[in-house]
Amino acid sequence: MLDYPLLETLAAVDREGSVEAAARALHVTPSAVSQRLKLLEERVGTVLVVRGRPCVATPAGQQLCRHVERVALLEREVERELPALGTRSARARPAAVLRVAVNADSLSTWFVGAVARFAAEGEAVVDVALDDEGHTADWLRTGRVLAAVTADADPIQGCRSVALGRMRYLATASPAFVARHFGDGVTEAALAEAPTLVFDPRDRLQRSWMRRVCRRAPEPPTHRLPSTQAFLDASLAGLAWCMNPELLARPHLEAGRLVELVPGVPIDIPLHWQHPRLAPPILERLTAAVTAAARASLRQQRR
Repeated sequence: MLDYPLLETLAAVDREGSVEAAARALHVTPSAVSQRLKLLEERVGTVLVVRGRPCVATPAGQQLCRHVERVALLEREVERELPALGTRSARARPAAVLRVAVNADSLSTWFVGAVARFAAEGEAVVDVALDDEGHTADWLRTGRVLAAVTADADPIQGCRSVALGRMRYLATASPAFVARHFGDGVTEAALAEAPTLVFDPRDRLQRSWMRRVCRRAPEPPTHRLPSTQAFLDASLAGLAWCMNPELLARPHLEAGRLVELVPGVPIDIPLHWQHPRLAPPILERLTAAVTAAARASLRQQRR
């Protein structure tokens, strides 16, 4: 038999990143958390947490964390329908956790509004993992999250794929940067010399735009800034040109603080929300909040 108080302790350490933080979340002492972890590892017969800064669950520990989090979601649904079955006080019971994977640009634009709408009911907390939209599906595929905002339209086995809309990106820079680097127009030679940005080594958005304009991608000087807001700030400061989400760039374009390098040449990235077909009702409610927020903010396919 699985000992769920021990499993909840493991999940708290993994979520909070330390024994001390988990103890605060569970309203027990750090010594009690350490003793519970030791007992659980002895029963399972393997190491479940790599002690460090932060503490990280091993693959076996992650599997148990996902299990106890799913059980907590199911318990909440039963208590929602049959309140008399609730046996623990709200203070003693750890919050149900919905782990989801989201790309940084969605998190910086429309996704927080969806979480706020969902969280207003006070049913659960949301734990967001950040990754490129081309890779968030891997988090769902390996069971590390319950749902994901992804560029993958094809449903993962056992999942539904819901179209959210298209995130539009515009090639933007400050007027001073454009005057300095593109005085004779946005040519292949100019793009080869003008500094640009990437989010991480997997970011191909700027290269894709250059191919669209020049039919090939030059190799310009490239800064790496792993932050959506840093991309926008760098554009405004004249550090480089880059592809910014239209949702963030539009007010600055209208105010003249940014300009499009080549007007009318955007890149649209279709986004989808994938989650298990047999999802608990609480995840269905998050899905409703996510799809409503996305469809109010993202570009939709015209019929």
